[in-house]
Amino acid sequence: MKDRTQPRNTENTEIRLVVEVSKSLKKDICRTEFLESIFPELLQFLGETTGGLVSQSLGQWNREIWVGESVEIPELLIGEALDLGSTRIAKGWCVTPLVSEGDANHPPLAGLSASAPMVAALLVQTNKAASEEASQSLQRFQRAAELIGSALQSIDRRERRIRRIDQLQAVMDAAAQWQRLEDDVALLHGIADTATELLNCERASIFLWDKRRKKLIGRPALGVEGGALEVDDSVGVVGEVLGSRESKIWNGGSDDESRVNRKVDQSLEFQTRSLVAVPMQGRRNELIGVFEAINHTGLGFEACDATVLSDLATHAAVAIQSLKTRKKLSETCDRLVEDAASASPLIGEHPSITKIRLSSEKVARTDLTVLVLGKNGTGKEVLARHIHFESGRRNAPFIAVNCAALVESLLESELFGHEKGAFTDANQTRAGKFELANGGTLFLDEVGDMSPGGQAKLLRVLEEKVVVRVGGSQTIPVDVRVIAATNQPLEEMIVEKRFREDLYFRLNVVNLWLPPLAQRGDDILLLANHFLEQFCYQIGRTVPVFQRSARQALQTHPWPGNIRELRNTIERVAYLCSEEQIETEDLMLTASLRKPAGGQSFISGNLNEATKQFQVEHIDRAIDICSGNMTDAAEHLGLHRSNLYRKMRQLEMNAADDADRPEE
Repeated sequence: MKDRTQPRNTENTEIRLVVEVSKSLKKDICRTEFLESIFPELLQFLGETTGGLVSQSLGQWNREIWVGESVEIPELLIGEALDLGSTRIAKGWCVTPLVSEGDANHPPLAGLSASAPMVAALLVQTNKAASEEASQSLQRFQRAAELIGSALQSIDRRERRIRRIDQLQAVMDAAAQWQRLEDDVALLHGIADTATELLNCERASIFLWDKRRKKLIGRPALGVEGGALEVDDSVGVVGEVLGSRESKIWNGGSDDESRVNRKVDQSLEFQTRSLVAVPMQGRRNELIGVFEAINHTGLGFEACDATVLSDLATHAAVAIQSLKTRKKLSETCDRLVEDAASASPLIGEHPSITKIRLSSEKVARTDLTVLVLGKNGTGKEVLARHIHFESGRRNAPFIAVNCAALVESLLESELFGHEKGAFTDANQTRAGKFELANGGTLFLDEVGDMSPGGQAKLLRVLEEKVVVRVGGSQTIPVDVRVIAATNQPLEEMIVEKRFREDLYFRLNVVNLWLPPLAQRGDDILLLANHFLEQFCYQIGRTVPVFQRSARQALQTHPWPGNIRELRNTIERVAYLCSEEQIETEDLMLTASLRKPAGGQSFISGNLNEATKQFQVEHIDRAIDICSGNMTDAAEHLGLHRSNLYRKMRQLEMNAADDADRPEE
C-alpha cells in the first residue's frame, strides 16, 4: 500500500517553512541570519541533507550558507542554470538560479554590469533525479527557490535602503564639518579621510583640473613632496572620467590592466589593486576635477561605492568652492571697510575739533605714539582711525583692542599671541594683535584699565619693538604704530600707583583731547544730520528735516553719553519718526536732563539775579550728571577744577565738604 501520510507531511512542512520565512522577515534580520535560520527548514522540506546558497562576486563563487557535507561546488552546472534561467538537475545536484533585480540607483559603470545585480544559486545534493518522485521533488524545489529568492530580495532591498540612509547621513554630517573649515589643506584632508572611512579603502584623492595646463592636481597625495600629485588629464582611469564625465571602476584581476597609470605607482612605490573615480562638478555644472578612491579593503569596489563617492564629490565641490568664495569675500570686505574708514572724515567745525584735525594730520605723517583722552563716547576710536588712514600705513591693518574687556590671563595671549600647547585651550599656534597689526596701527582702547602685569609687558614691547608669544622663546620683530585711548585720569592713577609712570610717558608722546559733545556747539547739529543721512540711506527712506525746536533741544541737551548717545538717538528717530519733519517729541530725550535743576522752566528776577540763578543751576546739573565727581564736572563745564571751585565760592555755593577739592 502507498503511504498516504507523505503528501500531508510534505504539505505541513511547506506550511511550516512559509510561516518561518514570514516570521524571519518581520524581525528585520540580515541576510546571513535569515539563511542560517531558514536553511535547515528548507532542506527538511526538500527531504535532503546537503545543500546551500552560493553567490558570485568578481567572477568567483562564494558560499553564503552551507549545510551538510563539504563537497565541491558544481560550477559548470550552476553556469548552465544561469544561462538557461531555469532549474537544472544532473550529476546528483539540483540547481536553480536566484538573480535579483539589482539597484536602479546605480548607473552603468566600466568594470561592472549595468545594474550590478546579485547573482546567486540555490543547490542541493539529491538522488531523486531518476526516481518516480523526481517530478514532485522538482516542483517542491522550484517553490522553495521562489520563496527563498523573494525573501532574499526583500531583505536586500531593506538592507540597501538602510545602508543608503546611513551613507547619506554620514555624507551630510561630513559636509557640515567641511563648511566649518577655513583652511584649504585641512578641507582636502578632511574630505579624503571621510571617503576612506565610508568606502573602506586605503587612500582617496581629489584631482582638481588645471584646464589651461591640461593637468590634474591631486591632493592629498601621501608620499609626494608638497602633498600634491600632478598627472596628465588624459591618462589612467581619472583621465577616462574627465573625458567621459562618467564614473569608472577598475578592479585588478578582472579589468584591463592598461587602464591604470602604473607610472604613478612606480614613482610612489605603491601598488594599486582597485580604484573608483567619479567626476566633480561646480555650481554651473562645469567640470572642476575628479574624486578617486584607491584599494578597497575587501574584494573590490562596486557600483554602490561609486554612488557614495559621487555623493561625497557633490558636497566636496560645494565645500571647496565655498571656501574659495569666502576667502575672496573676506578680502573684499576688508578692503571695503578700509576704504569706507578712509573716506569718513573727522566730522566737526568747532575750534577744538579743527585744532585736533590739524594736529592729527601732522602726527599721521610720523610714527609717534599717540594718547587720546576723552570721556566715553567722544569718538576716540574714530580719531584713531582718522590718524591711521591719513598715514602711510593706510593700506595695512588697523587692529583695535579693548583692554577693559580682557582679563589679565588672556591679555598677554591676545596682544602677543601664543604657541600651540602653551596653555589648556591653546590647540594651535596663534598670532597676537601686535603681529596682526604689523605694518599698520594698533589701537589700545581703555588702556587705563590694563592690569599692572599687562602694563609691564606692553612697556617692554613698545621699547624693544619685539614680541614673544606665550609659551614661545623666539622674538618676533613688529613694526606697529600704537595709538592708546582712555577716559581715566592717568596722572591721578600714577599718584595712586595704579598706572606705571614710565608707560604713561611712553604712550603720551603726543596728547590729543576730545571734548565732550555738549561743548562742541553747532557740531551737534552737524553730527546729527550726518547720522540721520546715514541711517536713512540704510533703510531706504527720505531724509526728514529737524524743526527749530528739535535743533534747540539737541543743542541744549547735556549729552552725558556724548556722540554715542547722539548716534543712538538719531538712529531711533530714523526708524520711528515717519514724518518728514522732526519735532522735539520725536527725539524722545530724557526730560529731566533737558530741564534745569528742580524742574523749573522760568527764571525770575532781574538780569543779574537770573544770570546768577542760571549759573548755579547749570553747575548743579553738571555735578549731578557727573555723579558728584568735581573733576568730571569741571571738564564738562569747560573749566579747570580750581576755577570751578572759585566760581562756586563767588556764587555762594557750598563746596567745602567735597572730597575732590584741591589743597589751596
